[in-house]
Amino acid sequence: MKKTYKICCLPGDGIGPEIIAEGKKVLAAVGKRYGVDFKCEDALIGGAAIDACGDPLPEETLAAARASDAVLLASVGGPKWDSTDPAAPRPEQGLLRIRKELGLYTNLRPVQIFAALADASTLRPEVIDGVDMMIVRELTGGLYFGKRERFYDEPGAGTAGAPGQRAYDTLEYREYEIERIARQAFEAARKRRGKVSSVDKANVLETSRMWREIVHRIGAAEYPDVELEDVLVDNAAMQLISRPADFDVVVTENMFGDILSDEAAQITGSLGMLASASLGDGVALYEPSHGSAPDIAGQGIANPLAQILSVEMMLRYSFNMGEAADAVRVAVTAVLDEGWRTRDIADAATPVDRILGTAAMGDEVAKRI
Repeated sequence: MKKTYKICCLPGDGIGPEIIAEGKKVLAAVGKRYGVDFKCEDALIGGAAIDACGDPLPEETLAAARASDAVLLASVGGPKWDSTDPAAPRPEQGLLRIRKELGLYTNLRPVQIFAALADASTLRPEVIDGVDMMIVRELTGGLYFGKRERFYDEPGAGTAGAPGQRAYDTLEYREYEIERIARQAFEAARKRRGKVSSVDKANVLETSRMWREIVHRIGAAEYPDVELEDVLVDNAAMQLISRPADFDVVVTENMFGDILSDEAAQITGSLGMLASASLGDGVALYEPSHGSAPDIAGQGIANPLAQILSVEMMLRYSFNMGEAADAVRVAVTAVLDEGWRTRDIADAATPVDRILGTAAMGDEVAKRI
């Protein structure tokens, strides 16, 4: 009897429906080769959900996600739903809430160089040679989930003492939140090169001083075999550009991780090549690291490879199908080595007949699995 996995698919906005179709295509190829049945069911999230029912994460979507074996997300957001009105629903609220509701406190973002795309990086080849890091980002605490408020007509908040606006966001962490993300980072390092770089702002923030204290305690007591270094976040931003190959596992809080993971991603030359996994103690969520790219939505030219590599991570972390995950990685590498490109990763030397659309790129990967 075939093994069956139920996957809640969230196409979302912009190019989301186009790229998630290619993720499903690759899943079908994997299922055929390895005798597994992947049942994919779509649900609404983000702007599409706001348009349909006024809620960026409908209860039906949340129930479907909880009832699945894994969640595959494409992208959310776009200028259509941009607003400075704090009461207006925003697509990103759906993403933040599903992470919170599913208890997805760890985000893993691998940053690796595909040899065929090394020239796409804005950094010199000798700087990016050997780059292979894992960003471990705390996902459910910090500023993004702290108490916030905006005040209008606040006395003295305007120019020259006039009434004006005042707002605040609260950066807050609890001990257990730092303990569990630290353990995730140390465990990842044990399976890699044995080094953790903990990023904080301990020279200014009390939350960072607590973060540093707890990470050191966990490291000394439970992972004495793993090297640990502290890096202030501003210095980390510089070092990621000047010596990216020296990093192995980078662990940090929510907002710092959001910023630094995008910076690290750009080292590779394209966000369109990077996947991520959001893990907790139950159903995990997998998504590409790029946005919804509304400017090219519907044109059939979006790069689906980050979505496909998200499928690779899902096979590896949720389904324990390491061999199948390796097969997806090998297929993507082969396609790139053979010179196939989408527009975002093509350069002036790429022959026109080697530039593929979204569906054709998915086909090239799927047929090699």
